[in-house]
Amino acid sequence: MAGETVFTTERLRRARFAVAAVFCVHGAVTGSFATRIPWIQDHADVSAGQLGLALAFPAIGASLAMPLAGAISHRFGARTALRGLLALWTMSLTLPSLAPNIYGLCAVLFVYGATAGMSDVAMNALGVETENRLGKSIMSSLHGMWSVGALIGSAAGTVAAHLGGDARLHHLIAALVLTALGLLFCQGVLDLQSTPEEEAPPRFSLPPKSALIIGAIGFCAVFAEGASLDWSAVYLRDELGSSAGVAAASTTAFALTMAVARLAGDRVVDRFGAVRTVRVGGVAATAGGLLVVLAPHAVVAMAGFGLIGLGVAVVVPLAFAAAGKSGPNPSQAIAGVATITYTSGLIAPSAIGGIADATSLTFSFGLVTLLALGLVVGAGVLRPGGGATTAPAASGSPATSSGKVS
Repeated sequence: MAGETVFTTERLRRARFAVAAVFCVHGAVTGSFATRIPWIQDHADVSAGQLGLALAFPAIGASLAMPLAGAISHRFGARTALRGLLALWTMSLTLPSLAPNIYGLCAVLFVYGATAGMSDVAMNALGVETENRLGKSIMSSLHGMWSVGALIGSAAGTVAAHLGGDARLHHLIAALVLTALGLLFCQGVLDLQSTPEEEAPPRFSLPPKSALIIGAIGFCAVFAEGASLDWSAVYLRDELGSSAGVAAASTTAFALTMAVARLAGDRVVDRFGAVRTVRVGGVAATAGGLLVVLAPHAVVAMAGFGLIGLGVAVVVPLAFAAAGKSGPNPSQAIAGVATITYTSGLIAPSAIGGIADATSLTFSFGLVTLLALGLVVGAGVLRPGGGATTAPAASGSPATSSGKVS
């Protein structure tokens, strides 16, 4: 039975590195796609407004498809499910650059997002299970590896764009390489199987209450992250009169701060615990937001954005970890938290823009500051059992060690 499987320490260490590599591959797809969006826009001959509409479809596809990941893992096992879903995601990188018009672009980005979401849930669930068996925090560094992968994919895409390469060829080569690497790395993850007596999770269902509570914390963090990532350069340029180079540097610095903080976050979490870490992070992010709003100079605003990145970096990994321990159906809880965070990432950029149009960009980041303060207030839900409506499953039980976790 999967619930009785015992892995050696060495096997768990190998599984940790394997799932970290999977996170890196997943991030590399996103980075590879993002750098070629201008080429895709020109090829599909879409306006800026049409492009904005099309870029909402990945989040829509992800949100609708995420609940399927648990059922797929239950049927095929965690490793096989991850192998297949990750391959679908890496190969979907070839689709956007083939779109001939706005309709085709919306359709392929829906598929692109659906495969992203399902593989995201599967790898996070396996990450949570590996963390549970190791008995120490690893989720922050796993998400840090995702950021590393995104930076690698972005760097390769920047080189391809600088050389004037056709995105169709670039993405085909990247997809083939990343698919091969993904299949290789998946061989090392934990091979968890559902036991015969386990009931299959529903293909579609509303997130449990525990996921809604934990997801609210993730929502605040991702909103602050998305707003800062997409609007920091605009803020420095329009509000503080910075040059284009300085404005762009703020975005790069923010992304690097996030990556470094996530890679180092596990040691902090193991020492101080999830609740204290998020509360201190919330204080840092709130202080950063105040610096941004009150900044008289670009340097002060950049420091503020850095503090926001530092403060929210580990929140989403900890939210996934808390969801995986919040009740008898971890896969459903993880999918629920993932859906909420994806939704936050979808609405944050447009919400900031809409508020800025009605008031000012400074006022918009006042809202970001309030949401950062929400991390301080709500961090307690990340305490084991803090967001659960039912008692957490015992360690090693089928509910936490079978394929159902992903």
